Amino acid sequence: MSNIIAQAWEEMIKPILFRPKRVQVAALCHRTNTGNKEVLMITSRGSGRWILPKGWPINGKDGGESALQEAWEEAGVQNGRVDGDPIGAFSYEKELKTGLPIPVQTFVYTVGDVELSDTYPEAHQRQRKWVPAQEAANLVNEPELQDILRQL
Repeated sequence: MSNIIAQAWEEMIKPILFRPKRVQVAALCHRTNTGNKEVLMITSRGSGRWILPKGWPINGKDGGESALQEAWEEAGVQNGRVDGDPIGAFSYEKELKTGLPIPVQTFVYTVGDVELSDTYPEAHQRQRKWVPAQEAANLVNEPELQDILRQL
């Protein structure tokens, strides 16, 4: 009987409990307004909470390019400039359409020289606003993302 339990652990239970995190990329779009660093925040489509534009990596694009594409689709960011490698990462549980949560590791890329379009793919599904970085940290739920925003 113990072989059956061991086999069940290895083949069914362990993969569910210790599954690797999926990867997403986020665009931390920023600007300086009267000497203060501001961050572009958007609302999520589901809960309406304030988040950074983010999504799954896109085939044929690197992490920064994928983050910039998400910023366009979700927030209307055009002509932005990715500032290099990710400045950090945060973890959260994403609920899939099936209702099951999956662990996600999100790498944060900073984007400067941002111009916004009034017309973009998800304009009718989201709100957007520029907020001081410290206020942005207070708007998000993820402690690791709060730390990243507070360090701007």
